[in-house]
Amino acid sequence: MFHKQILATTAGLVALAATAAAQPMPTSMPTSMPKSMPMVHVEHPWARATPPHASTGAVYLSLTASAADRLTGASTPAAAQAELHESSMTAAGVMQMRPVDGLDLPPGKTVTLAPEHYHLMLTGLKAPLVAGRTIAVHLTFAHAAPVDVTVPVLRAGAAGPGGAKPMGDMPGMKM
Repeated sequence: MFHKQILATTAGLVALAATAAAQPMPTSMPTSMPKSMPMVHVEHPWARATPPHASTGAVYLSLTASAADRLTGASTPAAAQAELHESSMTAAGVMQMRPVDGLDLPPGKTVTLAPEHYHLMLTGLKAPLVAGRTIAVHLTFAHAAPVDVTVPVLRAGAAGPGGAKPMGDMPGMKM
């Protein structure tokens, strides 16, 4: 009796496999993955803690692309908007910040978003960025697949991850 059950089960499985093999593949499913899909590797993401009622914050990180690419956007549930910004010093010695529409990523070279340079500007914070917590950031690129990043929030005034010394006091900011 036991052997008859095994034979019947085996025969059923063979019939099911034959039926499945005879069905055409759905046209919406790719039959193979691209051989060299560009990738962007993200390292050292971080943000600084913000004061309790701050409406803005910033995210810093390093990006390395496997092929020429471009960072084209970012979003986060932590803020109403995330934009790529560039900070630069004017001839008069005044730091200015402006939005940019993207950032080129040369193949194999690391591009770092850092204080007083390129950074992701978060506007319309939904809550303060609190040291010891994390925020989620979604990065989009011209060619590579989007990348979701967990960004640790460091203490206010931090200069970056890895025990870097804190920045000096920032006039007019109460932390």
